[in-house]
Amino acid sequence: MKLGRVIGNVVCSQKVDSWEGIKLLLVQPLNERKEEDGQPLIACDTVQAGPDDIVFYEGGREAALGLKNWFNPSDATIMGIVDSVTIEA
Repeated sequence: MKLGRVIGNVVCSQKVDSWEGIKLLLVQPLNERKEEDGQPLIACDTVQAGPDDIVFYEGGREAALGLKNWFNPSDATIMGIVDSVTIEA
């Protein structure tokens, strides 16, 4: 799983049937220190995340399994909202 920060919404007038009712969010990937790490991506939201929320998401084929209809083309799905990140020295 990967960390990210929600930085925006994505609005589509049409999308595949398997994404009907699914909110799409723009997510900035983060490293373990919550610093930007890579290019923003679009993720399906399963947890009602909002602006500036730190989330964990899954990428690749496993992302599709986080949605109710797991036969879908998702490459990133938000699986949870992060309360805190602690790094042990």
